[in-house]
Amino acid sequence: MSDLWDMAEVRAHLVAAAAAGHSISYSELLGHLGFAFSRPKMRALCKTLGAIDADARGRGEPDLAVLVVRQSDGLPGQGWWVGEEKGDYDGPWEGPRAQKLVEKLQQRAFDYWREHR
Repeated sequence: MSDLWDMAEVRAHLVAAAAAGHSISYSELLGHLGFAFSRPKMRALCKTLGAIDADARGRGEPDLAVLVVRQSDGLPGQGWWVGEEKGDYDGPWEGPRAQKLVEKLQQRAFDYWREHR
């Protein structure tokens, strides 16, 4: 079984998803790491995602946490929205405007990792 705090392993799953051009649900990512979905596990995963994004920004890479989404609507959870800056976006966390922002940031990761993998 994997460790939710193993940044390298979690990052590898995210880079693979980005290079393949798709998002990944929280439960799917937890499953790849050997865990069943639970709120405590998801919260622990979110802390790791924040650290991965901080590391990526330090290397000039696009954020990867934006790829991890809820199955219900394909958007990141609340923790992502209140995390690091989202540019000048100050809109809702759900709905068409949120979806447009998420798609833009996901596309940035897809494009980058297709070229740099």
